[in-house]
Amino acid sequence: MAAGWDPRPSNGTGAGGIDGVGGAEWRPVLDVPPPGQQRRWTVFLRWLLLIPQFIVVALLSFAAFFVTIAGWFSALVLGRLPDPIASFLGSVLAYQTRVSASAALLVDRYPPFAFDAPDYPVRIELRATPLNRLAVLFRLILMIPAAVLSSLAQSGWFAVSWVFWLIGIILGRLPEPVFGATAAVVRYRMRFAAYVMMLTPVYPKGLLGDAPEAAAQPAYSATRPLRLSTGAQVLVWLFLLLGLAGHLTSGTVDYDDSGDDHAAPAAAADRIAG
Repeated sequence: MAAGWDPRPSNGTGAGGIDGVGGAEWRPVLDVPPPGQQRRWTVFLRWLLLIPQFIVVALLSFAAFFVTIAGWFSALVLGRLPDPIASFLGSVLAYQTRVSASAALLVDRYPPFAFDAPDYPVRIELRATPLNRLAVLFRLILMIPAAVLSSLAQSGWFAVSWVFWLIGIILGRLPEPVFGATAAVVRYRMRFAAYVMMLTPVYPKGLLGDAPEAAAQPAYSATRPLRLSTGAQVLVWLFLLLGLAGHLTSGTVDYDDSGDDHAAPAAAADRIAG
């Protein structure tokens, strides 16, 4: 399956074992190839070319919302997601992530209109593990801090994405710090979505890259492990600060004008991010 859904309990070994070093908890992983040369014309027209994909993602997200609700009730009873629900939600998340990576200029290849895309360079890996019923019951409350962090990072990235777009057009590629910081945001959003969908019991982590013990493992892809340079980490902090400033400004405008214009930038960022 495109999402790499493994119905076996995780034991921290295998290709994705870098997130299970020393018996540590398994976290969903993102595989993206190293930054390479991209066609300038596809960079220039990237978001225009992806409009059909954005429509598909919106429809899939709508369906996933109701399936997630069904999964929530099932997980409360069973202590896990039923395989059909997990498989569908995992496929949707893989599809969303492929489109997100393309929109963020991490890869040049156009994402396919298919759940199963074994040859596409962007992949995620999920592992089925038991769920804590109490954590499932309070999932909406528990996810609030991660939701805020993900929203700030995505909004901040979107605020400066036009700069990355220009860099991509001029150079035909993304510099390493830009690539690393962008990949960190895409991966965190994927992990947050996996947590919301109950595809993982592990709270989203790793916005600033992997821990030293994980980063020391052999590289499986450019993002597994995700080793962020100092420049990339500075960019991630910049995203968070810009996102915070944007939300504070939007809140002020909303309070003064009682209008809905403040919702446009955040909605646009969410659409671009997946």
